[in-house]
Amino acid sequence: MKIVIGADHGGYLLKQAVAVLLKKLRHVVVDVGAFTNEPSDYPDFAKAVAEHVIKKKAERGILICGSGVGACIAANKFAGIRASVCHDTFSARQGVEDDDMNVLCLGARVLGQELAAEIIKTFLAAKFSNAPRHRRRLQKVTAIEKTCRNSGTPSQETGNA
Repeated sequence: MKIVIGADHGGYLLKQAVAVLLKKLRHVVVDVGAFTNEPSDYPDFAKAVAEHVIKKKAERGILICGSGVGACIAANKFAGIRASVCHDTFSARQGVEDDDMNVLCLGARVLGQELAAEIIKTFLAAKFSNAPRHRRRLQKVTAIEKTCRNSGTPSQETGNA
């Protein structure tokens, strides 16, 4: 699988370890930075990872910042990205199986390398279930994205105000 990875300075060291792990697991790694631990901004890397996933230059993405939260917020601004912070294997598996999550966000100041590795392995092994209820929910999420992209706010048609 081709995986795009990105991190700000807070996630730089964990990203380096993740790249080694992914290569060891025989995945193709696209590293969009940061390439040093000098101060940098997570939205830049969220954008780069999101664009790779949206344009199908990578099948999935992994973003790392200090907590995982900032990178997740930024990534979810892109239509077609379904990113989540996961600090446990259950969420990583369920996020893909039920919600078709395509970007995993990790907090380098929250996780150790061993737990991060287990979460990543779980995320990459999981497949979207395609269960009717999950497809229906995913279609609703996609409809919200389209509505918000066109008007900036959800319409009353979606029932979301």
